[in-house]
Amino acid sequence: MIELNLPRIECNIRKKEGKIEIFDVVRKKFIQLTPEEWVRQHMIHFLINEQEYPKSLIKVESGLKYNRLQKRSDILVYSRSATPFLIVECKSYDVKITQATIDQVSVYNKQLGAPYAVVSNGLIHYCCEFDRKTGKMSFINSFPNFD
Repeated sequence: MIELNLPRIECNIRKKEGKIEIFDVVRKKFIQLTPEEWVRQHMIHFLINEQEYPKSLIKVESGLKYNRLQKRSDILVYSRSATPFLIVECKSYDVKITQATIDQVSVYNKQLGAPYAVVSNGLIHYCCEFDRKTGKMSFINSFPNFD
């Protein structure tokens, strides 16, 4: 895997039945290591270790329904009052972030109602803030502070 535009992480990687797996500290289990999972794990560690988001308030690959379709958000961070705070959509490092990717996280967030969203391929990160009154999204220059 390549080096990302996120801090290096201490991770537990193993090979099992011919597949390489990485330990997910949130789900507390080994997950097959794909390029997208590499980005997701770096983002999880970044949110916990650098941004100081509580690990207990992070959910990985949580389900949601949108127009009768079952979807999954990559990372969902809850506030201390148990409401969605930040949704993160991770893409493989070789996937270009496009308007369609931004639209994807916006669609997911219509159901969740988080004030913040991030889209990342591990190399480029876009942070967004949603105005609940107008429904408009605007880009912000940094990850939101948790508290």
